[in-house]
Amino acid sequence: MTTEARATAGVDVAELLGLFPHGTRLADDGVLVVGGCRLDDVAAAYGTPTYVVAEDALRRQARRLREGLAARWPRSRVLFASKSLPARAVYHLMHDEGLGIDVAGGGELLLALDAGVPGSAIVQHGNAKTDDEIRRAAQAGVGTVVVDGEGEIGRLEQLGRDGQPVLLRVQPGVDPGTYAGVSTGQRGSKFGVPIEDAPRLLNRLANSSRLDLRGIHLHLGSQMFGLDPYRKAIDVVSALGEFDVYDVGGGLAVRYTFDEHPPSIEEWLDVVTEAARQGLPSGAELWVEPGRACVAESTVTLYRIVTIKHGSPTFVAVDGGIADNFEASTYIGTRFQATIATRVGGDELVDVVGRQCESGDRIAAGVRLQDPVIGDLVAVPVTGAYTHTLANNYNGALRAPVVFCRDGVMTPVVRRDTDADLLARELAFP
Repeated sequence: MTTEARATAGVDVAELLGLFPHGTRLADDGVLVVGGCRLDDVAAAYGTPTYVVAEDALRRQARRLREGLAARWPRSRVLFASKSLPARAVYHLMHDEGLGIDVAGGGELLLALDAGVPGSAIVQHGNAKTDDEIRRAAQAGVGTVVVDGEGEIGRLEQLGRDGQPVLLRVQPGVDPGTYAGVSTGQRGSKFGVPIEDAPRLLNRLANSSRLDLRGIHLHLGSQMFGLDPYRKAIDVVSALGEFDVYDVGGGLAVRYTFDEHPPSIEEWLDVVTEAARQGLPSGAELWVEPGRACVAESTVTLYRIVTIKHGSPTFVAVDGGIADNFEASTYIGTRFQATIATRVGGDELVDVVGRQCESGDRIAAGVRLQDPVIGDLVAVPVTGAYTHTLANNYNGALRAPVVFCRDGVMTPVVRRDTDADLLARELAFP
């Protein structure tokens, strides 16, 4: 596209493409190409809505995190926070790229194991682990269990495996400066133990005959734009003593819209490792647990325009919404960019809205499209995190498929729900 065309379109196409997965380009006829696949071809093959994952972009981000941390702190480990995109293909890919796996529920453990991830590569989380989940972790030989509260210690000693390595999750009492619904490291969080209780519980774990205390865990929150909270939190936990492992969690923000400018992965790793050098033992292992930063930028969601209502604002309604992108309407205030996949850019100001029965079902507010008409294919970037995770059947929606694209080859890794799926859990009625 020429400079003149870009100016006429009202959107800087290069900047817009920068929100799409690494390697995204325009075909000669202007159609978006992700993972070497034309998006109109993906939609023709798998329908809409569909999550399109650029496999090479996903692998690139995993390597960027693993290699970046190792270059700064050789005794290190990157764990994929799998709650962000829990699909077997993603578990397999992350393990293949050398990342450990963080699971926070029995279903995530099941998926990871079924994807070929060995139990030793898995870290189990959860503020309310059930007895069944503790037993299943023991049977799988889960490498590390994060102890989330005092009451969990006795249950792990009774139900877990002998010699189970554990970390204690603490609340460093640091405000992460993000949305309340995804803040976890501050006082009053449901996660972890207050910092003042940590010495007593660490002593109890150190003296347990069945558990092997390895170190400290913390996680401040999600979609964090500021880096200073990481410095403060690492300084706080450094006063708890010297341990073999310090897991400082994840939470780095990603860029959803043109107005957002989060730190880069490299800037984040610089701050985390600098703070670790200031306060943690030089021989300790340093772990991080990125989820959103691992997967968000790898994925594009495809929709079809169903209706258009001209006015102030003009509503462009698509065939998805809250059912496939719950975050667009929830507690973190996320809004997305969007473009017509076959006519990138544009100057017509619209709100791209979903079809579910909520006024908050706005996927991309105040975006510019090029002459939208019913039937057009709409592409929404940065949808890899917490979309498939939170997919639901609101208004009887059929959950969307996940399709990997690499070198022009489309591979479905999660199929679309069917009508039979929707009815399968329904039992007889009087």
